Amino acid sequence: MPSVSAHVALTLAQHIDAVFGVMGNGNAYFLDAIETQTDAVFTAVRHEQGAVVAADAHFRASGRIAAGTSTYGAGFTNTLTALAEAVQAHVPLVLVVGDEPTSGPRPWDVDQIALASAVGARTYTVGHADAAATTVIAIEHALTYRVPVVLAIPYDVASLEAGPVPEAPAPRIPAPLAPRGEFAEGTLDEIAEALSGASRPFLLAGRGAWLAGAGAALGELAALTGALTASSALGRGVFPETRYDLGVTGGFGADGAMELVRTADVAVVFGASLNQFTMRFGELFAPGTRVFQIDIAPAATHPHVGGFVRADARVAAEALVARVRSLGSALAPASAPPSASASGHGFGAEAHHAETPSVAHGVTHPASEAMPGQPWRETVDVAGARAYDAGDDLAPDGRLDPRSAARRIAELLPADRVVVSDGGHFIGWANMYWPVEAPDRMMMVGTAFQSIGQGWPSVVGAALARRDSTVVLTSGDGGGLMAIADLESAVRAAAGRGIAVIWNDAAYGAEVNLYGLKGLAEGPMLIPEVDFAAFGAAVGAEGVVVRTLADLDRLGTWAQEDAASRRFLLLDLRISGDVIAPYQQEIIRVNS
Repeated sequence: MPSVSAHVALTLAQHIDAVFGVMGNGNAYFLDAIETQTDAVFTAVRHEQGAVVAADAHFRASGRIAAGTSTYGAGFTNTLTALAEAVQAHVPLVLVVGDEPTSGPRPWDVDQIALASAVGARTYTVGHADAAATTVIAIEHALTYRVPVVLAIPYDVASLEAGPVPEAPAPRIPAPLAPRGEFAEGTLDEIAEALSGASRPFLLAGRGAWLAGAGAALGELAALTGALTASSALGRGVFPETRYDLGVTGGFGADGAMELVRTADVAVVFGASLNQFTMRFGELFAPGTRVFQIDIAPAATHPHVGGFVRADARVAAEALVARVRSLGSALAPASAPPSASASGHGFGAEAHHAETPSVAHGVTHPASEAMPGQPWRETVDVAGARAYDAGDDLAPDGRLDPRSAARRIAELLPADRVVVSDGGHFIGWANMYWPVEAPDRMMMVGTAFQSIGQGWPSVVGAALARRDSTVVLTSGDGGGLMAIADLESAVRAAAGRGIAVIWNDAAYGAEVNLYGLKGLAEGPMLIPEVDFAAFGAAVGAEGVVVRTLADLDRLGTWAQEDAASRRFLLLDLRISGDVIAPYQQEIIRVNS
């Protein structure tokens, strides 16, 4: 007869096809059932944190909920940093864990419900008679509130026979949040009128807009109003038209693009939280800009917002399209359709732009006034505005300049790529120089909780979610070492579809920039230079030490080889720590 653990596994597998984890005493029966009685795919990781990270990355890359699993006690406590990240980032997943027996805690048990609650995750504990129903409730909670949940199996219940698995109802998912009430409808009217009458309209979208499926409606709204567009770091690629898109806002944005944003007279934000980084610490918009926000949050998330509508981004964008059309005063879209090269996702274009020196304003006419009858976005040099500094081949200290390395890597990477990022000083380089097709192809697991060491297991989840794409990890040496156990997991999971770029400056670069410059002792901030190429070779990858741009040629030849026969490629970039990313310079200014 099926056990309680089998009830959990069989019910979970009706809605989740990927499970990541480490086996232990508390989840052995659950994993046995997953392996022998379901079609779900279990992928082993080497550290319990990786179980949650991989499930997190799987959802970000595919939109499909996944599960992590660990044993009780020390296994569970190892998941807490990753669990906190998933809570902060609003990522739904289920963490199946063993727990103390119903008779009470043993010496090695801890209060797991309290620990999960402390980082913002709710726990559901299964019993002998309700395991299937409780599992469905846990999945429903995760999907409804976009949060991780813990599903606990008490140790003395796990192997008990529980009879046939009952039919459990499918999780109920709420409909998209529609604007409600006269105030919301009135604010939408106000936004439509403001956009229709604006001289320099601007639309900003974040990951929430992507999750809502708002891309098409936002593209139509931008075309109707002649608006320039941009995204948050987690929303890059949400707008379907790239010709008028300024890229990422905040510290990852190009100076010329951010200057254009400050000239906007009306800005509407969809599904972006407007955190301090997106807002350039309050300096993204000029004081005279009318800023509206549409989000499912209970209230506006930044004091610069002058009008707020609580609603799903797609529903609100479609409502605004209808209103703008009815007003009859929208600017006409450009008459000529974009060329294939301009209207695509811009890989070649942005790689070329990266070689162009930054421009002061990125305008061909004064930014303050569009020409009569001409949309604002037709009067500015968007390509020039979003250009980044090309950098030098080598920095003054003789080590590789990360800007030129990032630019060259962008030229060589396969177009069909998914980029996963660890945390650290280096995060600016991929976000600035490596364009991606859509928000589910650039994920930054760890940034919500400001943590590092979640890069390698992110590859595992992304590789399983995107089985036909090249998965590219960008990580620093500090975070890379912190999670080094799951280097093996990444190489095994991605194999010839995987690339890791390690920005190796022999330091915790962010700390050196923030505190070393203030005169604090740098000893604790430094790392002996580690040979990551050798680490990779030890677990079956091809490791390449990169000291010059010419050394990156191996990436070009690797990209031409058959993914089925080539090995995972690890590029160990020996970069200069003296080149500070623009977003970090911004943080330094704020903290000085």
